[in-house]
Amino acid sequence: MADRTQRIQSIIGKNISEIIQFELKNPKIGFCTVSEVWVSSDFSYARVYVTFLGAKYPKQNLEELNKTKGYVRSSLAKKIDIRKTPEITFYLDETYEKVNRLDEVLKKESEQIEKMKK
Repeated sequence: MADRTQRIQSIIGKNISEIIQFELKNPKIGFCTVSEVWVSSDFSYARVYVTFLGAKYPKQNLEELNKTKGYVRSSLAKKIDIRKTPEITFYLDETYEKVNRLDEVLKKESEQIEKMKK
């Protein structure tokens, strides 16, 4: 069952990424990448985690993207062959920002340790 779930998550992520990139014409969304997709066990809900590269206000971009989720779902239904197309909700993936903040903290700490050694 896990293999099937992972396969469907992958297919949904790939297709949603293509829909956002090639079919949506909203310039307020900007450059968006799908980083992860989580699908419920009965395939009725899908959480799609996205990142907006180079965006000053990613939360506003996310709001615009969530306004298009009906179109994305209907377009997805035409592309994939499953019994029920999941209800889609977009979430902001903040992993990249968290990693950058953690990296900065670690660099500062290592610099302080080097200064203490001298």
